[in-house]
Amino acid sequence: MLSKKTKYGLKALIYIAKQEAAMPVLISDISEKEQIPKKFLEAILLDLKKFGILGSKKGKGGGYYLMKDPKTVTAATIIRVLDGPIALLPCVSLNFYEKCDDCPDEHACALNHFLAQVRDSTLEMLQNKTLYDLSVM
Repeated sequence: MLSKKTKYGLKALIYIAKQEAAMPVLISDISEKEQIPKKFLEAILLDLKKFGILGSKKGKGGGYYLMKDPKTVTAATIIRVLDGPIALLPCVSLNFYEKCDDCPDEHACALNHFLAQVRDSTLEMLQNKTLYDLSVM
């Protein structure tokens, strides 16, 4: 299940992507239109800025704007930035791999093999859906 942080992050990015190109969007506008608590949204947008997905401008006409073309930002990237691993177990994660403490041999583990398939199917969908795609749905 997606965390609220990721759900709100996706909603905010979709909202920003729907606006005029490179026009900064106020946090208060996003918060109001998408029903996202403003303080929580501020923290989420800062994380997205830290990873180079968003930029910000202070002062009159300021706000947050996309730093990258929405056609190049995948749902998988956004989820990883905000939530971390996409895999359901650490032993099948591509970017956050960790061996399971209770598993003597992951190569013989049926759960590992099954959840690797789940990861691959999920990842294929998430990597093939961009912020642009989500903003025109």
